[in-house]
Amino acid sequence: MESLQQTIAVLFVLAMLGGTLFWLRRKGLAQFSLGTKRGTGGRKIQLIERLPVSAQHSLLLVSVGGRELLIGVSPGGCTVLDHAQTNAAERTVSR
Repeated sequence: MESLQQTIAVLFVLAMLGGTLFWLRRKGLAQFSLGTKRGTGGRKIQLIERLPVSAQHSLLLVSVGGRELLIGVSPGGCTVLDHAQTNAAERTVSR
C-alpha cells in the first residue's frame, strides 16, 4: 500500500511539472529545442573545411558570424592563424 502511495505521489509531481512546462511554453516564457534549430536562423558556427596536415595536425576553416577563421589544431591546442570578414552571399559551400 505504501509503494502505491509513493507511485501516485511521483506521478502527481511529474504531471504538475509537465503542466507547468506546457503553460510556460504557451506563454512564451520557455523554449525547448531537441537538437534542431527552428525558424529562419540557422547555425552561427559552421565548419567550412578541414584539411589534415599530418596524423595529429589539421587546419580548420570555420565561419563564425560574418567572419572566417583559419585555425591550426595540434595535440598542444588550437591557434587562430588568420581571420577575414566575409559576406555570406559571396561564399558558396559545396559538399
